[in-house]
Amino acid sequence: MNLDKTDVKILKNLLVDARLSSRQLALKLGMSTVTILTRIKKLEQEKIVKGYTAIIDHEKLGYDLTAIIEIYTKKGKMVEIENEIASLENVCAVYDVTGESDTVLVAKFKNREELSKFVKMLSSKPNVDKTVTNIVLNTVKEDFRLV
Repeated sequence: MNLDKTDVKILKNLLVDARLSSRQLALKLGMSTVTILTRIKKLEQEKIVKGYTAIIDHEKLGYDLTAIIEIYTKKGKMVEIENEIASLENVCAVYDVTGESDTVLVAKFKNREELSKFVKMLSSKPNVDKTVTNIVLNTVKEDFRLV
């Protein structure tokens, strides 16, 4: 689907505040509510808009540690491991990457003990050869909203 300027404006507004009603968005963009509703439905059908969510400050919920973990897997078992890891509660992102490691994941933890248990659990999986854990010291930017 090719996005036009109107689609981009709609997406930008939804990224800032996904709670905007179609009516509010129509008033803001100077369009009819029906036009906005139709375009949003199309963006949803094309899976450009996958859902609506709140942006949460994880640190305020006690998740003080962010870890970036590289995983080296046995040949042919990468996808299986990635799917299993993706379902774990602390995991925010799983990336199938190029380079030395096979997979990189980003996860958040409340303390070092929780992180330690997680890494030991990962390392004990039969198809994981090794892991390399990096702990984030400072988050300069963490925002996956683009457009």
